[in-house]
Amino acid sequence: MAKQDYYELLGVAKGASADEIKKAYRKMAMQYHPDRNQGDKDAEHKFKEISEAYEVLKDEQKRAAYDRFGHGAFENGRGGAGGGFGGFDFGGGGGFADIFDEMFGEFMGGRRGGGGGASGRGQDLRYNLEIGLEEAFKGTTANVRVPSTVACDGCNGSGAAAGTQPVTCPTCQGHGKVRAQQGFFTIERTCPACHGQGRVIKDPCKSCGGAGRLRKEKTLQVNIPAGVEDGTRIRLAGEGEAGLRGAPPGDLYIFLAIAPHPIFQRDSANIHCRVPIPMTTAALGGTVEVPTIEGSRTKVTVPPGTQSGHQFRIKGKGMSVLRSQQRGDMYIQAVVETPVNLTKKQQELLREFDNAGKEGSHPQSEGFFAKVKELWEDLKD
Repeated sequence: MAKQDYYELLGVAKGASADEIKKAYRKMAMQYHPDRNQGDKDAEHKFKEISEAYEVLKDEQKRAAYDRFGHGAFENGRGGAGGGFGGFDFGGGGGFADIFDEMFGEFMGGRRGGGGGASGRGQDLRYNLEIGLEEAFKGTTANVRVPSTVACDGCNGSGAAAGTQPVTCPTCQGHGKVRAQQGFFTIERTCPACHGQGRVIKDPCKSCGGAGRLRKEKTLQVNIPAGVEDGTRIRLAGEGEAGLRGAPPGDLYIFLAIAPHPIFQRDSANIHCRVPIPMTTAALGGTVEVPTIEGSRTKVTVPPGTQSGHQFRIKGKGMSVLRSQQRGDMYIQAVVETPVNLTKKQQELLREFDNAGKEGSHPQSEGFFAKVKELWEDLKD
């Protein structure tokens, strides 16, 4: 039975670029891969055919020979193909192995030939730290105690007993990777004997048992800049867990949470504060003192007739802005306070005040009840 044209097998034109050929093969390899078609002999045969086609067309010299002589280019040693494809290796240095790296490399421990030097890197750590709003405004320095692992002093992190050194792993010959044949292709995995380190310890350190690190709690000082917001993440490079047998340490991430404040509410760089104002001050006007985030006080002028909900803006009295000399604003929301526990004299004065009232002295209530009256009259009609 005559072989099908390689270009037709991959569904590309004869003048297709290398990228187009690679893209077409990748799509078809995913479709006909034996692992996705268990027991399907037709899919297995198709997979072999497209892999054979790609092995030729991805190589410029082989492709040129194929374009000139067709399938005959690889018969009887012609074209440098080594006697045809009887010994075609799906796990060799090309063909499906190249595409396999791109599609599955992340799931199989990284790219091919990447070595195992970074596999022993220490774990990153997370620490949740709560601070007050004043500390977020000014910035502060906090001491945190973090349970972690540190390099063993007895072996200087190597894991080997004093006077000895790790030796080359006999399983992977120091590469940190081993190859395993699975079906039609070869997969590289992290060496199980040395865990990707490429070295093994014959005489382990008695202090750490060969791990090169010990469990220990350490105290760190964290500088928190002014203006940080809730959820800010601070990275302390190299302060995570120690690496395995001298590998690089991980990082420590400090996640900040700002505790609720009893007086102030933060809105980005601005601060809001609800301030009770005596009824007489709201009616007649005057001044009130309000607190600020830096711990001082400032005076706010209250105009006559101030209503509840009215906001006063104090420019530049809000939160610090991270990495800036600027500050947000402070917003004071007036809450007019109704007096309680009145004496008889006060009650008499208020009644006298109410009786002496004139139209327009209570615009909000007068307007509201006017609208209610109109609504009732409309319903009657």
